[in-house]
This record gives sequence, C-alpha cells and structure tokens, in this order.
Amino acid sequence: MTPEPVTLDALVIGAGPAGVGVALALDAVDGLRYGVLERGAVGQTFLDWPQQLSFLTPSFTGNGFGATDLNAVHPQTSPAFSLGVDYPTGAEYARYLRGVVAHFGVPILANTEVTRVERHPEGFAVESSRGPVLATTLIWAGGEFAEPLAPRVAGAGLASPVGRPAAWEARSGRLVVIGGYESGLDVACHHAEAGVDVSVVDAATPWDAGAGSDPSYRLAPRTRQRLERVRAGGHLTLVAANAAAIKRGGGVWGVSLDAGSRLTSDTPPVLATGYGPGLGPVAHLVDRRADGWPLLDDDDQSTLAPGLFLAGPAVRHGGMKFCFVYKFRQRFAHVAGVIGSGLGLDVSALEAWRDAGMLTDDLSCCGVECAC
Repeated sequence: MTPEPVTLDALVIGAGPAGVGVALALDAVDGLRYGVLERGAVGQTFLDWPQQLSFLTPSFTGNGFGATDLNAVHPQTSPAFSLGVDYPTGAEYARYLRGVVAHFGVPILANTEVTRVERHPEGFAVESSRGPVLATTLIWAGGEFAEPLAPRVAGAGLASPVGRPAAWEARSGRLVVIGGYESGLDVACHHAEAGVDVSVVDAATPWDAGAGSDPSYRLAPRTRQRLERVRAGGHLTLVAANAAAIKRGGGVWGVSLDAGSRLTSDTPPVLATGYGPGLGPVAHLVDRRADGWPLLDDDDQSTLAPGLFLAGPAVRHGGMKFCFVYKFRQRFAHVAGVIGSGLGLDVSALEAWRDAGMLTDDLSCCGVECAC
C-alpha cells in the first residue's frame, strides 16, 4: 500500500527569485513545514535567458547602511556583493539564487514538473513528475517567462519572440521589432549597434517620457541613455503605429502597419509584446481582472481558491504592477505572515524583513510619486 503523502503547511512552486524569496520568508516562521518544487534548476528562467540580456535594475551593496540591494531576495544578501557586477545577466543571477539556496538550506526539489493542481479537503493536491504532494496552502511563483504574449497580428508565427536566442543572433540589412518597451528597445539597440537598420513599431510610443515616475510605466534611465546614443548613430527608427500583419515573400518579411504603410525586414521580425501571468496548472483556480491579470485579494490570495497565493511579477493591485524584484519581494514576508498567523504560529521574526525595507503590508503606501 502506498502511504499517504505528508501534508505541508505551505508548498512553493517555482524556484526563481519569487519562489526562493517567499520560501526564505516562510523559513522565518517558527515551526512551519514547507517545501519548494522547481521544474528545472534553481533560477531556470534566468538560465533560459538569451546571453545578451541583463537586469534593468542595478545591484549595489548598501546593506550596512540599511539599503538592501534592489535585486536581493533576502535582507542579508546582495547580488552585487556575491557576483561582483551591477547589472547581472541571467546566468549570473541564477548563480546568486543558487548561492542563497545553499547558504540558507532552502528545501528545493529540482527537476520536478507540476502537472496538475486541485482543491483538496486538506488544502491542495499537487501532482508532479515526482509524485503527489498535499499542502494546506500553496504559493505559485512560476513566473511569466513561459507565457510570451503573441500580438493580434496575422502571421505572428513568422517572427522570433524576444525571449528566444534566435531574436538576438547576428542579423544584416533591415529588421523590424514589434513592441517598443524595455525588451523591444533592448533587442533593437543590440542590432542597431551592430549596423543593422532597425525599425521599432509601437503605437503606444513607450519611448516618450509619459506621466509619473513609476518605472513599471516608464523606460529605465539606462534604456533612455542607450536609446539616445543609438538613435544618434542613424540605424534606429521609432514608428508610432500598430503592426497588422506579417508576410514572407521573395526572401524578405513584409510587416503591414495599421496606417496602411509597410516595412520590410531582411530576417524574421522580432516580437517584443510582453508576457502573460504564466499561471500554468493553477490557472483554473484564479479569477481574472478586466485587464486579464490575476484577481487577488489584499493578501495576494486567489479570490476563487483561498489558500492559493501568488508571488512574483504577475501580482497586480489596482494600477500597481509588482513587476521588478525590488517590488514583488515586498510581499514575500507579508504572504508568509498571513500563512503563519493562520496556522497559529509565531511570525515575529518577519519584522526583521520590515526593518530592512522588505515588507509591505499596507498597499496604500505604494504608488507615491517622486517630488522632483
């Protein structure tokens, strides 16, 4: 007879920055039984990044003065210190995460694919490639990278998604990039710097300054500086239009625009149109907002399945996007506190996260604009 699996107090799915970070916060709750499942290696999403990609947010070691590294997932760590770089690549950041996991002894079962999640009388029943797991509460930290959004463009399958290595391979002649936010301008500048004539197409013109100071809605200063430098070189054109269709013929790719004009790309166009929430096997347990993003309560918990929490860049509250590490890490200790308190456990150790500026439990304090 196969024994019933042990029921964990909390199970984290995903071992990227969100999964590792929330696991470290759970570890601070005295007596809480938790574990982490990861489909690949720790930081697999970052290992899958094209090698040319790096972080937009800089790392700097200011821990001794109460200023936690922007890319850290634990108050006592700093990627700048452990890696010796300020803008980590995907491979470098995965190395940081592995170091954190080893240092704190986070219980992670790697190479374990979660295939199904259902409600269970004790909480949640999780089917995985290593067998079943039962958990009272579940934290989904699967990330967005697995769900690139294809635009409503006929022939979009002829283009290369920006998250794939093919989008970054050496090109020549003319290239069209569809999408002008961070990743679109990153890949566009990469090719323009190599002498390719690049046209970036985006009707929203995200390269314009825009209103407000929130970097979730504005380009990073690093991107703006690079964009200005590359545009001066004459190989980059910004086009305020929507792409309508992509067709291939005569050895080139034609991109029709909604304004009726047409651009030509000598190699497959690049799609940089963003990512979805990447909910995978928990998608049926999460309701959606009007804009398609997960509908959560004030504790980052599913409104359809209480006990299921979301951690990572897909967290949305009103108009606030928690899409950078320094943003979504603010909720790790809050989620751990909600889970621990619900089980009657001591969560006082999480106040150290608050002291380090890594615990936000009052969402009304978010979204404050810069004065100048």
